[in-house]
Amino acid sequence: MRLRPDYTKGRTEALYAPQLQNEYWQSVAEGKDITQYEALFRAVSEMPLDENKVKMADVLFDIVLDAPMKEGYPYVEPSDLEGIRGERPHSGWAKGKERRSGEEVHSMEKERLREKVHGAWMGRICGCLLGKTVEGIHTDELVPLLKQSGNYPMHRYIRSTDVTDQMKMNYRYFKQRPLVFYADKVSYMPFDDDMNYVVLAQTLIEKYGRGFAPCDVAWEWQRLQPVTSYYTAEAVACRNFALGFQPPDSAMYQNPFREWIGAQIRGDYFGYINPGKPEEAAMLAWKDASISHVKNGIYGEMFVAAMLAVAAMTDDIHEIIRGGMAQIPEKSRLYRHLETMLGWYRDGVGEKECFDRIHEEWDEYTLYGWCHTISNAMVVTASLLYGGGDYGKSICLAVQTGFDTDCNGATVGSILGMRGGISAISEEWTSPVNGTLESTISGMGKSAVTDLVEVTMKHIEG
Repeated sequence: MRLRPDYTKGRTEALYAPQLQNEYWQSVAEGKDITQYEALFRAVSEMPLDENKVKMADVLFDIVLDAPMKEGYPYVEPSDLEGIRGERPHSGWAKGKERRSGEEVHSMEKERLREKVHGAWMGRICGCLLGKTVEGIHTDELVPLLKQSGNYPMHRYIRSTDVTDQMKMNYRYFKQRPLVFYADKVSYMPFDDDMNYVVLAQTLIEKYGRGFAPCDVAWEWQRLQPVTSYYTAEAVACRNFALGFQPPDSAMYQNPFREWIGAQIRGDYFGYINPGKPEEAAMLAWKDASISHVKNGIYGEMFVAAMLAVAAMTDDIHEIIRGGMAQIPEKSRLYRHLETMLGWYRDGVGEKECFDRIHEEWDEYTLYGWCHTISNAMVVTASLLYGGGDYGKSICLAVQTGFDTDCNGATVGSILGMRGGISAISEEWTSPVNGTLESTISGMGKSAVTDLVEVTMKHIEG
């Protein structure tokens, strides 16, 4: 008798064979010369999920792994830390400026720094809650929902009373999501992977200090959360850990999500504990990201961590964005897209046209477009630019444009919370969560945000 797995009964997200279309798009974007295999990828993608499809997928993975780069590919995108540092732009937050800012941190009043850290935590929580209500929705349903409830342009939380019985019957989103979190129905911030990773990073630093290694992150992932708490690239990495792959191989083996948004939502804490030190923040973010991501997937986490480190020291939105960009390769796709967007803003492109251009380039109706690091980093950056430093407007822009709403609301909220401190976030945003965060990190449960802030302050100081 031969034992055969039933692949349809497991988490298909962690399997390679069901994701071949995403693998094809990802590989082409990376510059791999595989266009001659497009029809084969499509044909195998359409096969039923069984042993034969898995075997064919294994062959396609080998083809991708060995594929040459297209001639004339214009990007230079290393995944190793030294390679990344060697390709950074020679401007912006250079080491001299970072050193001076680090000295400024020491002279900053401790209570002011605490207020900023508190703002970063709470800003992330409230931005996440705003987007969590409609996580996974597309704008063809999101915009009508907002307009029908008098919340467009978006300026407040979506309430349970905003969603009519007709919407629940007719909208794809509500038919597919039996559990929806509304701000008027919660008394604390319910668990969410975007917030779990910040708590997990704090736990990591508490145990290992700043000298943690990528393999320490991999171990803590397996120890502190059930595997069902991980998605896309993180789910694949956990599968790869179980198969014996260690970082950085765990990020590369049969991982079609290797440049998706998962790492970009994990870097905040490394920025929190490095005010004025974006290079240090980016280095810690690289150690975290490299267990599950490559290239632009890694850069997204480094970009966010560095922006937060800079946001502790300046109110200038452009300087915050440039400070993040200074830590990633200048010839990468992420850098070039962000540079283009800054050019649009400088040239007077309006808010609506800017977000429309993002939608024109990235298809929110495919998981690849909806979840990629670059599409969502563009949403974050545009929201910071056109939000003009206003916390509420900025997080609302990040959510109403669609894509990964809870991730982008959380990231924008985190950056502006750090920039302005807790006093810059009005009570209309903070009151629903009552200063309490729930997580699924083992041993944490519900935590007072002020307690998380105090641990963060300890990690900043030593």
